[in-house]
Amino acid sequence: MLRFGCFAVAFIAVLSVHAQDARDIDHFIVKENLVKNGKLAIITTDAEEHPNDAISGTYQFIINGFKQELQFREGVAVTPNAIETSAFVFIKHRNQQGSHGRLYYVLKSNQGLNPIAINWYFLILIPAIILLIAYLFKRLMVLAIVVLVGLFIYNYSKGLNLDNIFETISHGITSLV
Repeated sequence: MLRFGCFAVAFIAVLSVHAQDARDIDHFIVKENLVKNGKLAIITTDAEEHPNDAISGTYQFIINGFKQELQFREGVAVTPNAIETSAFVFIKHRNQQGSHGRLYYVLKSNQGLNPIAINWYFLILIPAIILLIAYLFKRLMVLAIVVLVGLFIYNYSKGLNLDNIFETISHGITSLV
């Protein structure tokens, strides 16, 4: 009887671990809130970016370096702060499988918000192309440096700092592995 009890406890523990894994957020996308109040909606998805409405509860996210507890209902949570101007937004969630983050450029217009996902390889590719052109055409070296500095200043003024760039690149590289 004792052996059966130990087996039952172990079986329930395994089932609870698998149930918790099913409730973990590994993938998400960002859209504008349906109410169009200037807030972003975070939608949980599977690996193919199909919405996952099985997620409900409170989960911690880091939005541009600030911890936020987001309340998910049927796979959707709304960020507490409204977006005032166009800006970069880095959203990260950490669970037992690791951290999952995405970088977005949120374009604000009269029609509302338009979050544009920024892939990590663009953060490497664009400066690399500018430096390659400067290397091939030595006369453009000063122009390339001015363009890179201007690009860095613009990105920084819109909320994209070096930490977000490196985290986006590291998340992209780990997703390949």
